[in-house]
Amino acid sequence: MPGATEISRDLKPFKIGIVPCNGEEICAGSVTRFACRKVLDELRKGKTVTICLPLFIAGDKGEQQFASRFPTITVDGCDKRCSAISTERLSGKPSYSIVVTDLLKDKGLTLSESPRVLSETDKQAVDIIAEEIAKKVDELLGEAGDA
Repeated sequence: MPGATEISRDLKPFKIGIVPCNGEEICAGSVTRFACRKVLDELRKGKTVTICLPLFIAGDKGEQQFASRFPTITVDGCDKRCSAISTERLSGKPSYSIVVTDLLKDKGLTLSESPRVLSETDKQAVDIIAEEIAKKVDELLGEAGDA
């Protein structure tokens, strides 16, 4: 019988963990973080939590346990996939993984070179990525979109 701190995989999840990359040196990393914040603060407020990738990798048991018990969406800025690879190694395969550069390439968008100042196209990319994350949150929670 599961203990009080365990969740049965048969139960419907009530929160989705979002694990954003921390790629400070590239624009895609900034777009990733802004998109994740938009989901957390606006689009799916109260239905999502962020998992701090540096703490997660450093061995924070709370971060790792949440990711092993609840569905997670990893959002990586580039094809290095630091977030997805770390999540899989430390807590199990993510429920869904997004690589920002791949998704934007499919949409025909190219990001600027600046990780500090977002262009209008970069801001459009934030919205596209945020909507994709929100859609996946709804799927994992078993809800219709309410954005």
